[in-house]
Amino acid sequence: MASQPDSSTNRQQSGGARSAGSRRTDRIWPTAITRIEPNSIQIRGYAVDELMGRLSFAEGIYLILKGELPTPSIGKLFEAVLVSSLDHGTTPPSTLATRNVATTGAPVRVSVAAGVLAFGAFHGGDIEACMHFLESGLARVRDGVPFHDVAREMVAGSLDQGRALAGFGHRIHSFDPRAARLFQLAQELELDGEYVRLAREVERLLQGRPDAAEHPMPLNVDGAIAAVCGDLGFSAELANPLFIIARVPGLVAHAHEERERHGPMRQIDPAGAVYDGPSPRRLPETRK
Repeated sequence: MASQPDSSTNRQQSGGARSAGSRRTDRIWPTAITRIEPNSIQIRGYAVDELMGRLSFAEGIYLILKGELPTPSIGKLFEAVLVSSLDHGTTPPSTLATRNVATTGAPVRVSVAAGVLAFGAFHGGDIEACMHFLESGLARVRDGVPFHDVAREMVAGSLDQGRALAGFGHRIHSFDPRAARLFQLAQELELDGEYVRLAREVERLLQGRPDAAEHPMPLNVDGAIAAVCGDLGFSAELANPLFIIARVPGLVAHAHEERERHGPMRQIDPAGAVYDGPSPRRLPETRK
């Protein structure tokens, strides 16, 4: 008579089958960003070929990050956020890292990657830090404390402890035109909310300091982006990535120029850079 398989063996085999099935099930995981099917690409549910030519790049970035199309006003303000950070000359560490790698003969993509890796807490990190700073104040506002009182507490608490105020002050500018323009647009488009209001209160108090003329602490572009993006509903976690998205085209330009205009293996002194591009010019009147 043929021997019957041991029951423990059956249990092991069935258990193994269940385990294999579980593993197969575990491999299925959800994503709400992009669906790829034969002859079809959908981003957040929209066919990419329908978006092409109808959405600006900034609106496309907003869509993929937030999951919904921006209104025309939000799209215009968000595009201004990205344009504000395209480049800031030859002195930022990310630009120097990009050029130093490019001068070795490395390709543009490697040089730009080096520049992206140069972003840190003190370069590109102030947007997220400022969003958290403003959020801490807004928690007090939502408890019923007036904006001006909250701003006074925030400024005094930081200055008394010798802490820098993320998003305020600049090593070059005593007035940051990018920040002013972003707040102007937010007001014109009626998109300025509690983040912008609190940032303005903090800026007014800093401007009223006795030593403000000698040691100005203007709202800088990082602070303006933090406030605007807070009012647009962006998570603080996305703040610094937005800065990277905006700055990458500038890093590409620096890497390409370094390879095209300068010899290999040069020692790069940022203070030695001399601008020889176009003279100041105005946008055509057709650009509103």
